[in-house]
Parts: sequence; structure tokens; C-alpha cells
Amino acid sequence: MISLLLVVLSSYLIGSIPFGIIVSKYFRGFDIRTQGSGNIGSTNAFRVLGWKLGLLVQILDISKGLGAVLLATYFFNGLPFHNATPFQDITVFRLMAGVAAVLGHVFTVFAGFKGGKGISTAVGMLVGIAPVEVGIAFGIFLLVLFISGYVSLGSIIGAIAFPMTMFLRENAFGVHITGYPTLIFFAIGISLFLLYTHRSNVERLLEKRESRFEKLRFLKFLSPGGDSR
Repeated sequence: MISLLLVVLSSYLIGSIPFGIIVSKYFRGFDIRTQGSGNIGSTNAFRVLGWKLGLLVQILDISKGLGAVLLATYFFNGLPFHNATPFQDITVFRLMAGVAAVLGHVFTVFAGFKGGKGISTAVGMLVGIAPVEVGIAFGIFLLVLFISGYVSLGSIIGAIAFPMTMFLRENAFGVHITGYPTLIFFAIGISLFLLYTHRSNVERLLEKRESRFEKLRFLKFLSPGGDSR
């Protein structure tokens, strides 16, 4: 039990590292929370700091989720309770650590419990658990981004695509996914949580007030009202 608590607490603290704030202060001399949307995540970092530093923040945020999973793998020595899921004990251990990292990113103790949206850290966690589904969801995210120019819209649709991809692979294409009966509900839960953290973005999208990255609209001719020339 002590090992589990230490790993979960460590994962939360890893997830809580506010890389957006650190990068903005170190490279630009200001707190990213005072610019753009005020969010410390990679979307606002791209908008405020430019694509190079924005990409750095995103990679670092992804590494938090992946780092938590690797930490759990290294220190795993069994579960202190009966595992009633179809997953291996080590997978449950990894999931708990990964979720703790995502919660740390969203509710960071180092920034008044106000962090990012959790997408990048969740991606890092899920890469080690469901890489195929993450890869497909990421591809859909990029497609939506390149068509619309909205990072938030791509993130929202990518989050929805994650459990849908898992469901279709198992039930429509006959691909056996180990632990699917439990994993699908976990995937839905993660997606609902990410949609909840993007609720303000949904509101701005509906009101057409969301910031758009025009330079990323490589496929804008496919969007309604886009340039078809």
C-alpha cells in the first residue's frame, strides 16, 4: 500500500509541474497565465510563445503522463488489493499513476490548483496503454486542426474518437483488445473528463469566439466556407 501511495503521489507531483509557466518565464520573462487565454497548457503556449516553445511545452506535458507510467512500471511490486478487472495488476498500477498525473496537470498544486486541460498529459499516459487508439485519435486531431485551425476543436473530437476507435476495433473489426470490457469504460471516463476541462472552449466555439490558428489551416479548402481555390 505504501508503494502504491508513493507512486500515485509522485505521479500527481510530476503531473503538477507547470511547464508552461516555467518555459514562458525562462525564455520570455513573463508568466504565461498573464497572456492569451491564461491557460498554462500547450494550446495557449503555441498562441503566446510561438510554435517552437509551444511544441516544447507540449512535449514536456506529454512526458509527464508517460513518465508517470514508466515510474509505476519501475516500482511495481504487486497490488495491495484484489484486482477484479481483466487487466494485469501492473496495468492497473500504471492506470492509477497515469490518472494521478493527469489530475496533477489539471489541478496543479504549484499554481493554485489551476492547470491545463489535460490532453497532452493524458496522451502521454495512454501511449503506454492503448497506443493504436491513441495514434488514430491523434491522426483525427491533426486532420481537424489542419481543416479548421482550432486546436481545441481537434482536441475535443480527438477525445471523442479515442473510445469510439476502441469500440469499433473490438466490435466492428473483430480486433481482440485485452481487457476491453473494462478498458472501454476507462476510455469513456477519460474522454468525458477531458471534455469537461474543455467546457469553456466549447462555449467559445459555439459563440464563434475561439482563437484560430490560420497558419495551421493547411486543408482549409475542405472546411465550410473555406478557400476552395
